[in-house]
Amino acid sequence: MQNLKVAFIQSDLVWHNAEENRNNFSQKINHINEEVDLIILPEMFTTGFSMHPKNISENVNGKTINWMKKVASSKNTAITGSIIIEENDSYFNRLLFVHPSGKIETYNKRHLFSLAGEEKVYTAGTKKKIFNLKGWKICPQICYDLRFPVFSRNTEDYDLLFYIANWPNQRIIAWDALLKARAIENMSYVIGVNRVGKDANNFEYSGHSVAFDGLGELIGNVIPYKEETIIVNLNKEELFATRKKLNFLSDKDNFTLQLPI
Repeated sequence: MQNLKVAFIQSDLVWHNAEENRNNFSQKINHINEEVDLIILPEMFTTGFSMHPKNISENVNGKTINWMKKVASSKNTAITGSIIIEENDSYFNRLLFVHPSGKIETYNKRHLFSLAGEEKVYTAGTKKKIFNLKGWKICPQICYDLRFPVFSRNTEDYDLLFYIANWPNQRIIAWDALLKARAIENMSYVIGVNRVGKDANNFEYSGHSVAFDGLGELIGNVIPYKEETIIVNLNKEELFATRKKLNFLSDKDNFTLQLPI
């Protein structure tokens, strides 16, 4: 498949209220009036970025996963976003990638945000993941992962790298700069999906959700502070032609990534 149509949703989140957030996203998804291949939601889209998972976590058979399966099936699209999962007496900031068939793939956030004490509450992921959707190789990452370019290095020849986030406005300059850098250095489409609004800790989020092509050219963005859904069309033929012409990825350094325990 040469083209991939991706919808990404920039939205406010209701603090610790999964049902209200699911209903909110259902309404936004139902207003997507064209067929898309993938819908991307923000980080912890059912709760906001919380360090108190005890009463708001879900299990692998929880309501949100079942909701995502229903959306994927009814809209014939993949859908992705992260939620708080409890598994084996541990909590994870887990990205769920649900295919139209109901198949579920997962990625646990690798780089936990120490400034907020995330590593004291959640268990870090141990593996970089690549998902396949209609022949597209897709690399999912979450928020703080954006600051660590070695982890996202395009050694797998992926076609799309995306980040979902609760990235506060006070550090939004870094979000803007690093997303563009990840696209340029990896010669990949990059999409960043951030939330808007204020959370219970009074952190403000301005969104700045955006999409870049493999040269760092802007191909889609959402107005700051606004709740909005944007659809972008990704073209694999154009991406491969650019890679073949410039050949930058062939000159990359080879290394073995050793993740700390």
